[in-house]
Amino acid sequence: MKQLLLIVSLLASTTLLIAQDNQKIQLANEYYMQGDADKALDIYGELSGDLKAIPLIHSNYFGLLLSTKDFKTARKYIQRLIKVYPNNIYYQVDYGILLSEQLDVEEAKKQFDQIIQKSNADQYKLRVTAQYFLSKQLYVYALKTYELGRKSNNQSFAYALELANIHRVMGNKDLMVEEYLNFASANPSNLNYVKNILQNLLTENDDLQSLEDILIEKVQQKPNESIYSELLIWVNLQRKNFYGAFLQARALEKRTKGDGGKILDIGMIALDNQAYEDAVEIFTYITKEYEGTINYILSRKLTINAREGIVKNTFPVDPLEIRKLVDDYQLLVDDMGINKNTLEALRNKALLHAFYLEEKDVAIQILEDVINTPRIDRQLQANCKLDLGDIYILIGQPWESTLLYSQVEKANKDTPTGYNAKLKNAKLNYYKGDFELAKGHLDILKLATSREIANDAIALSVLIQDNTALDTSDFVMKEYAAIELLLFQNQYEAAKHDLTAMLEKYQGHSLMDEIWWSLANVHKQLGEFDQAISYLDRIVSEYEYDILSDDAYFLMATIYEDQLRDYPKAMELYQEFLKLHPGSKYIAEARIRFRQLRGDFIN
Repeated sequence: MKQLLLIVSLLASTTLLIAQDNQKIQLANEYYMQGDADKALDIYGELSGDLKAIPLIHSNYFGLLLSTKDFKTARKYIQRLIKVYPNNIYYQVDYGILLSEQLDVEEAKKQFDQIIQKSNADQYKLRVTAQYFLSKQLYVYALKTYELGRKSNNQSFAYALELANIHRVMGNKDLMVEEYLNFASANPSNLNYVKNILQNLLTENDDLQSLEDILIEKVQQKPNESIYSELLIWVNLQRKNFYGAFLQARALEKRTKGDGGKILDIGMIALDNQAYEDAVEIFTYITKEYEGTINYILSRKLTINAREGIVKNTFPVDPLEIRKLVDDYQLLVDDMGINKNTLEALRNKALLHAFYLEEKDVAIQILEDVINTPRIDRQLQANCKLDLGDIYILIGQPWESTLLYSQVEKANKDTPTGYNAKLKNAKLNYYKGDFELAKGHLDILKLATSREIANDAIALSVLIQDNTALDTSDFVMKEYAAIELLLFQNQYEAAKHDLTAMLEKYQGHSLMDEIWWSLANVHKQLGEFDQAISYLDRIVSEYEYDILSDDAYFLMATIYEDQLRDYPKAMELYQEFLKLHPGSKYIAEARIRFRQLRGDFIN
């Protein structure tokens, strides 16, 4: 019984002491957080005699001793800990930090180097040492730790990711890149991770140029290691240098005896980015070099798609060039028969008949045939129904359009295709002047998962709201919406006439900038570029802070570049645009175009 009482008494007193210590630690920490160093030091100093308290107070206590320059107490304290815990790396590093704070640089270096040497035999200790150096911002010694470990392991890629991260913190971009390349080389499955990291870190053109230079040297040194060629292709794509990416992919496909798939991917990216001339060259190369492969038919179709992009963006659009495209699509179908790629070609052919050749009946028949093709891809079928709805608008049968749009929306609920169908219905109601019904559709579409559709819905909703709020009769807005229908129908001369009449009738109306914007686009379509620029210039001059200002600035620059071939003027406008509209949706493309004109992407 006496022994039991003694044990209970000891446990109770121990518990009480622990509770008291915890209270003291908490109080000291509070003083520490409040910046009251003297009071915190008094309590920490009292607690430092208890080894059980050391892990809980060490960081704060030792930091305070250094910050108050009480080096004598700090040395006595840390040497005692090292004596008790001779294998504790943290205390040994802290002793080196103390020496450094006392400006004993040589002794500090000697201490750190000894720690690194001792940790090298054990991989776990090595990582712990390096991480603690990092936590104390001793980046040079963290590097030394990992570099010694790499040398000892005799593995040139060991600790590549850790070294890359340290170089990143230190701002050593080229060395950082080298280590990320080592990380990718160590295991090809790391390549996508490296791409994602570099995409976030290398945002400036000079950074990407430096990476490209490093990769070119790597490819020359190690031509059989495809990872460097893959990254070189990726860098060129980041810079939207599609032709440069094509050259690298072409060389890689030859070395690996590929089927042209990598080249095809680059061509499709170029096409998506409206780099039509590059896309034509890429797809034409595939059709010549890879005939008989699975990529041949698709590349033939995409060649015509890319040429179509060139024709449609050469103003005014030449009907003879459209006719050549139609004939080429038909030749593709005749040569290859009916399959998914040629059905897509027929769809494109139908749209050319409808919107550029005034052959609506031919277009309707083609689309109906495609829609009724057995086992047709559902997405293609839905797209053709939407196209058919558009054509019924052209021939003045909007009820047929509504029916088709609604069918597609119902069959594709909560998908981008369904949202696109709803947007088309909203635009149709807008053209007809039924703004309330249009806004009902648009309010739903503002929450669409597709950012492009949501943005279009917001833009149209804002247009309606801003220009009907003070006009209860809506007649001016209805007149403008009717002209937008003419634009949709490619009736540019009629639209130009009506827009010019609106300018004269409604001077000072809130729609004025929209009318100028529409006139600029009409004149561009008609090849009247000087007139287009004059309207755009009025927008940027008189509506500097309006929502259309950046659109007008960017379009003006592209007209100078693409249509007038006045490259110095285009460069000047892009440079001004980059300064004035840093938040514009066109900012990335403007930067790329400016660099291309400056000659940054010479192959």
